[in-house]
Amino acid sequence: MSMSDSDTSSQGSEYKNFRQISRDRLLYEMLRSAKTGDSKSSWKVLIMDKITVKIMSYACKMADITEEGVSLVEDIHKRRQPLPSMDAIYFIQPTKENIVIFLSDMSGKSPLYRKAFIFFSSPVSRELVAQIKKDGSVLSRIGALREMNLEYFAIDSQGFITDNERALEDLFGDEESSRRGDACLNVMGSRIATVFASLREFPYVRYRAAKSLDPNTMTTFRDLIPTKLAASVWNNLMKYKANLPNFPQLETCELLILDRSIDQIAPIIHEWTYDAMCHDLLNMDGNKYIHEVPSKTGGRPEKKEVLLEDHDPIWLELRHAHIADASERLHEKMTNFVSKNKAAQIHGSRSGGELSTRDLQKMVQALPQYSEQIEKLSLHVDIAGKINKIIRESGLKDVGQLEQDLVFGDAGTKDIINFLRTKEDVSREYKLRLLMIYAAVYPEKFDDDKISKLMELAKLTPDDATAVYNMRLLESSSDPKKSSLAPFSLKFDAHKKKHAARKDRAGEEVTWQLSRFYPVIEELVEKLSKGELPRNDFPCMNEPSPTIHGSSHALTARSGSMPAPHSKRSRRTATWARPRNSDDGYSSDSILRHASSSDFKKMGQRIFVFIVGGATRSELRACHKLSTKLQREIVLGSSSLDDPPQFITKLKLLNANELSLDDLQI
Repeated sequence: MSMSDSDTSSQGSEYKNFRQISRDRLLYEMLRSAKTGDSKSSWKVLIMDKITVKIMSYACKMADITEEGVSLVEDIHKRRQPLPSMDAIYFIQPTKENIVIFLSDMSGKSPLYRKAFIFFSSPVSRELVAQIKKDGSVLSRIGALREMNLEYFAIDSQGFITDNERALEDLFGDEESSRRGDACLNVMGSRIATVFASLREFPYVRYRAAKSLDPNTMTTFRDLIPTKLAASVWNNLMKYKANLPNFPQLETCELLILDRSIDQIAPIIHEWTYDAMCHDLLNMDGNKYIHEVPSKTGGRPEKKEVLLEDHDPIWLELRHAHIADASERLHEKMTNFVSKNKAAQIHGSRSGGELSTRDLQKMVQALPQYSEQIEKLSLHVDIAGKINKIIRESGLKDVGQLEQDLVFGDAGTKDIINFLRTKEDVSREYKLRLLMIYAAVYPEKFDDDKISKLMELAKLTPDDATAVYNMRLLESSSDPKKSSLAPFSLKFDAHKKKHAARKDRAGEEVTWQLSRFYPVIEELVEKLSKGELPRNDFPCMNEPSPTIHGSSHALTARSGSMPAPHSKRSRRTATWARPRNSDDGYSSDSILRHASSSDFKKMGQRIFVFIVGGATRSELRACHKLSTKLQREIVLGSSSLDDPPQFITKLKLLNANELSLDDLQI
C-alpha cells in the first residue's frame, strides 16, 4: 500500500491535519497492511523500541492499535515469550542492535513468531538489509520489509518534536563540544526530514543566517546551528527526492529553521492561557493531571489520573483561551447545565450557584445519564479554581504586568528595583524569571554589573544566578547595528527612553491585561507567508544564496519588517476578561478543527517552523492562531516542548565556561 501525493500533501483533495496523517499512516499503512490473506482474522504482536513506542503513543491510542488486530505490545530489548502461532509486526529504528535482536527472534528451527512484518522508522542502510537477507531461514518468514520514514513525535494536531531533550546543552553550551553538537544536529535533521517523507511534502528550506560571516568576526558553532541543521535536512531530502516513490519533485510547502536565540523571552515569560497555566503552575507530569474526586462511600477523596488532551472537548475548546476567559466560560457552562436540570438545581441551590465537588458528586448520582458531562465540567472547574487561587495568593498578576511592561519598554531598571524592594514575599522563581527577562531585554547591563546587583537584591541563589548569566549564551552573536533584524532605531533613537524587546502589533487590539506578549515567530511566519522575509537574513537552500555582503532591494524597502529589538510603541489599556467575539488567538482551536470540507479546499500550502533548543506553548498557540488567519496549516516543530520550569533547569545546565570568573562573582 503506497501513498500518493494527494493523500497527504497540502494540495491534496481531502485535507487532513498533520497528526491525522501521522496516525493514519501508522494504523493503516503499517498495522493494517500486515493483514495478509492467510492471517486476516488472527491477532498480532507489535514489537517496538524505546523511540518507536513514543512515536506510536503520541500519534495513536491503545484502542486504535487493538482495533487493527494487535493483542500484545512488546519491547524489543526485553525477553519475550515465544508465540510461534502468531505474526509479529516490528516497528523499529534501523540500528545494528535492533537487527541482531530481530534475526535472533526469527532464525533457526523455532522462531518466536510465525511471520514477521518489519517497518523501519527511518531509512535503513544497505549493509543491514544484506545482513537480514543473508539468513535464509529468516528470509522465508518475512512478510514485509519497509521504510515508514516516520521518526518524529506528533505532540499536537499541528506540532511535533524530535525528542532531542539535551539539544540546549549540546548546542548552546561549551564551545569545545562541536562533535557532540554535530551528532545532535544530524539526528535532528534526519528526524525532521522524515516529517516531509511521511507527508510527501517537499519544502523550500529557509533558515536564519549566521550573522557573523564577516572577515573581522569569528563565527562560533552557535552562530551556525540553523545553517548546519538546514544542510542536514536538505541532504536527507535530496535522498528522498531521488529514491522515494511519489515524493514530489517540485516544492509543495515551506520550512523555516530557527533557534532559541531568536526569542529568549518566550520560554520564560508567564503565558496566560489555560493550557500554559496548567503546565506552568500545577506540577503536571506531561499531560497527566491528578484530580481528587469525592469518594462514593463518603470516605477520603479518591485520586484519579486524567489526561488533558484532544479527546476532551472542553480542553480542546478552552486550552488557548486566557485563564480569565476560560474561568468565565466554565462558570457559564455550569450555570447553563444547572438551570436546565431540576435535579441539578436541587443539589446546587444550597450553595448559591457556586457548586462544591460534593454537590457535583450528588448530581452525578441524581443524573447518571449526564455523569460524563458533569465529571468533565467538574474536572475543569477544579483546575481553573486551583490556577486562580495560585494567581491570587502568589501575586502573579503584578509579576505578569511587570514582565510585559519590561518586554514592551514601559518599565525599566527602577521599576525592577522598586518591585524587588516592595514585594519581598514574591516567590524566588518569579523573581528569577523577572531577572532573566530583564537580562534578555538589557543584555548590556551584564557589562556594568547592574544585573549582579539586582540578583543580590532579589536574594537569588548561585544556582539561579547561573540561569541569569546563561541567558548570554542564547544571545544572537550578531552585531545588531549590522543586522536588518534590528531596524535603524538602534542608531537613531539612542536619545529616546524606550528600550523594548517587542512592539505592539499593528491592527491587533489587545482586549485584556497580560495578553500583549506575542512570540517572535508570529511575526516571522506572517512575513514568510507574505513573501516578505528578507533573504539576506533567511536564505533558502533551494536556490543560490545571495552574497554575504550583497544588498537586497526588497530588504531596504522594508527595513522595519522584523520585530524591532528597540522600538517606540503606543500604549493601549486592557481588561482582564475579553468580549466573546474578539479574535486574538486566545480563542479555541484553529480552523483545521472546525472548518467544513469546502474550507479545506481553500487552504494554502503548509508552513513548517522548526525551533532548535525547545519550543513553547505560546509558540504552539501562535501557530494555531495563524492557521486561521492565513488559511494555511502552520506546523511547529522543535527539539522539545518546554514549560518555563523545565527550560530554566536546562539553562542552568549549560556550561558557561566562556564567561570569566569575574563575571560569575555575585
